[in-house]
Amino acid sequence: MDPSDTAPDSWELEEDAEAPAAAAELPTAFAALNVNAKPFVPNVNAPVFVPSFLQASAVEIRASDGAPDPFASMEVAETAAPVENGGTEADMTTEEETWEQKEEPGGGGGGGADEDLSSGGACEGGAARNEDEEMMEEEEEEMPMPKVAPALPDAPKKEHVNVVFIGHVDAGKSTIGGQIMYLTGMVEKRTLEKYEREAKEKNRETWYLSWALDTNQEERDKGKTVEVGRAYFETEKKHFTILDAPGHKSFVPNMIGGASQADLAVLVISARKGEFETGFEKGGQTREHAMLAKTAGVKHLIVLVNKMDDPTVNWSLERYEECKEKLVPFLKKVGFNPKKDIHFMPCSGLTGANLKEPVTECPWYTGLPFIAHLDSLPNFTRSNDGPVRLPIVDKYKDMGTVILGKLESGCISKAQQLVMMPNRHTVEVLSLLSDDVETDDATPGENLKLRLKGIEEEEILPGFILCSPDNLCHSGRTFDAQIVIIEHKSIICPGYNAVLHIHTCIEEVQISALICLVDKKTGEKSKTRPRFVKQDQVCIARLRAAGVICLETFKEFPQMGRFTLRDEGKTIAIGKVLKLVPEKD
Repeated sequence: MDPSDTAPDSWELEEDAEAPAAAAELPTAFAALNVNAKPFVPNVNAPVFVPSFLQASAVEIRASDGAPDPFASMEVAETAAPVENGGTEADMTTEEETWEQKEEPGGGGGGGADEDLSSGGACEGGAARNEDEEMMEEEEEEMPMPKVAPALPDAPKKEHVNVVFIGHVDAGKSTIGGQIMYLTGMVEKRTLEKYEREAKEKNRETWYLSWALDTNQEERDKGKTVEVGRAYFETEKKHFTILDAPGHKSFVPNMIGGASQADLAVLVISARKGEFETGFEKGGQTREHAMLAKTAGVKHLIVLVNKMDDPTVNWSLERYEECKEKLVPFLKKVGFNPKKDIHFMPCSGLTGANLKEPVTECPWYTGLPFIAHLDSLPNFTRSNDGPVRLPIVDKYKDMGTVILGKLESGCISKAQQLVMMPNRHTVEVLSLLSDDVETDDATPGENLKLRLKGIEEEEILPGFILCSPDNLCHSGRTFDAQIVIIEHKSIICPGYNAVLHIHTCIEEVQISALICLVDKKTGEKSKTRPRFVKQDQVCIARLRAAGVICLETFKEFPQMGRFTLRDEGKTIAIGKVLKLVPEKD
């Protein structure tokens, strides 16, 4: 590098006598710099910056010592720094800790380069600093992006639980999700303040919490979730993934995709006068979502009675009991056991009342707050030794093919060979991200992002399944299933078309034959073939899909054997796969 080419060197030549020595050392200093460093993120809460020439004396002492202490310059400044943002001392210290981890490369490295140019002589100090800087850069790169405390290597892995938030449109699902993320420290106060300002500009100040989960512009403008939002938080014992399902009836297919990945559902209902009623009546989504969650295999349901702080409700026990009385019989009919599977609790998503801390205004509720209750739930039983089954929810291109999905059974590790069904591509796992944190292996129940080798993104569709090569999942077009007709005005005959939602797959199907009716009470099958079925009847039918789909019988693998049939934006039937019919050649 020619010294005359660069502006700084010519400035130095005019002003500084020691410039030639500094210029000669520059190339070595530059060579040691880390080119692939992460972009610098400015810290708003940083202590006041004290320029290096004011600390000159301290700098000289440190330069003679060799490698500096990266925190020393920060400490000098910290004493003079006023407490900003009106935060308490405790807040500041916690902020500082997290920021120091991030700030190291900027603080240690930036200062180092400046001093090196200005002093010109301290070459060894500069080299040591550069090594330091490189080590810090490497450390920073290894640190995962999300602010989850890195687990100790020997610590047992926390159990992964996927929670889906369901309920009628505007019940407050996204707001509760955003509030939980704030309370567990996954979203910073500063970010929320920014959202609050932006929401105020649009005259939507009560929506700011939901923006933590509703990330795209359309969702924010209309205040309606469209896609299933994802986020995660940790408690002492468990690691939770929040799946924020859309409440609007036009986006129920997305909601089914979210519910099919969940272990636990949170049904959010609004206690506000009139809102609960619209959500619960015939056309409302409270009923449909509860039923779809049950069909998707969610065993445990928490009912959050939200908006209890509303002036029309004001934490009233009567209103809470009224909502409860209406819901319990319906949830019982859907198949939840009120004593074991359902837990009711009042809360307020906007103020965060009863989510983390108990509330004083609500003396009649004696149970645990929401997050504490989630933490106290018993563990889910999952088989680690089963065959690998990972239904794909979504896919995109990012330095290769990336797929998203929840691992239903089996374990996946890096560099493992797997087969993509139903098109039987052999793929290799290049890297594994569990909730955006890179790992080497994954166990059932985790939400994964996998980078695959050996398959193009265009060749994958949501609903495809990753399997272990020695135990492929079944695929086909024709199958026999037991169906319960839930809601349909007229009769259903052979030749009827509907949309089948099974695990994450959506495919058009036709009922090709009705085999027999099943008596609801006794389970007896009729001897003759029915000519049609109508609402509230149970039948066994043969269904034929438009394309090849992956599925298993309900008996062998429940998660991939239960399905819903929808038509004209309504859920018509739920069912389970009894038998796969081989194709006739």
